[in-house]
Amino acid sequence: MEAYKKLLNNNKEWASAQIKEDPEYFARLAKLQSPEILWIGCSDSRVPADRITGTHPGEIFVHRNISNMVVPTDLNLLSVLQFAVEILKVRHVIVCGHQNCGGIAAAMSNKSFGLMDQWVWNIKNVYRIHRDEIDACTSEEEKRSLLTKLNVKEQVMNLAKTSIIQKAWKQRQLPHLHGWVYDVRDGIINPVFEMTAGTEVDPIFEISNI
Repeated sequence: MEAYKKLLNNNKEWASAQIKEDPEYFARLAKLQSPEILWIGCSDSRVPADRITGTHPGEIFVHRNISNMVVPTDLNLLSVLQFAVEILKVRHVIVCGHQNCGGIAAAMSNKSFGLMDQWVWNIKNVYRIHRDEIDACTSEEEKRSLLTKLNVKEQVMNLAKTSIIQKAWKQRQLPHLHGWVYDVRDGIINPVFEMTAGTEVDPIFEISNI
């Protein structure tokens, strides 16, 4: 059986099992989504947000891209962020990276990967900012691991620079921002950075007229 057909069959079996266990499951789910969390994760197929956190549909609002980036010109990400913060009123935004990330590896190399080069340029800038700390590592694996953590931290700080987050902080003292790294080798999520609502940002990024 071709892979895509297997997905359709699996879906039917899953839906049937859900109804058997809880006849009102889908009727209840269709009425409203009220997640408290926005998850910004990597597109990597090994890091599904619901599976690794043990959550159910409706509990996490999810956006995924290569290497869990928060890029200020990414209208897709910003639209998701605005909807989550201003409409869904999420209480937490999590940026979750992961070890053994292909985007991190690509950013640390000098090879061209086509269109992806423009995307990992942003990660290369994180490397440039923290070059001394990363280059002090004794192995390539340690360098990639550290860059993964530092990249998550930078993306959380990028969130705090947006007018969307700063406006929400002034109006309702939420959401809190979290940076996590998932280790695909043992399945454990490790918190690496946090910004509670109202944390000061670099003055040059502070927006006063919102």
